[in-house]
Amino acid sequence: MSPYKLVFGKACHLPVELEHKAYWAIKRLNLDLEAAGEKRLLQLNELDEFRNQSYENAKLYKEKTKQWHDRKIRPRNFEVGQQVLLFNSRQKLFPGKLKSRWSGPFLITQIFPFGAVELEDKSGRKFKVNGQRVKQYWGEQVDRMKTTTVLADS
Repeated sequence: MSPYKLVFGKACHLPVELEHKAYWAIKRLNLDLEAAGEKRLLQLNELDEFRNQSYENAKLYKEKTKQWHDRKIRPRNFEVGQQVLLFNSRQKLFPGKLKSRWSGPFLITQIFPFGAVELEDKSGRKFKVNGQRVKQYWGEQVDRMKTTTVLADS
């Protein structure tokens, strides 16, 4: 019993043995070796064609997916000194029934290339976040003393 059979539970067949058995079978059945070799080359060429075709299909799929994803991204233009809200992605782990996933407001202190922004909270702590996680805060522009909302039916 070989060590391979002890470890994997089946016999080990080396490619040399398989080639020898295949040659013996072809010789016994009186098949033409050259015709079999040509057929095998054709099969290998077809395999290469299938591989190239699947590579092209995967490339087209990736391009279309990237275009679809890029269409969904909205351009966000922020300025230093602007107030923003920060999206809390961990809110899904600890859900509150009516709790908002947006926290803030935060003040933008610096804008980095490729969409990163540096925010400052009310205590003065600064941290960097992705620009896709922030949205403009409109709370300062509403005068809450003068705005009334009637909730009664008319």
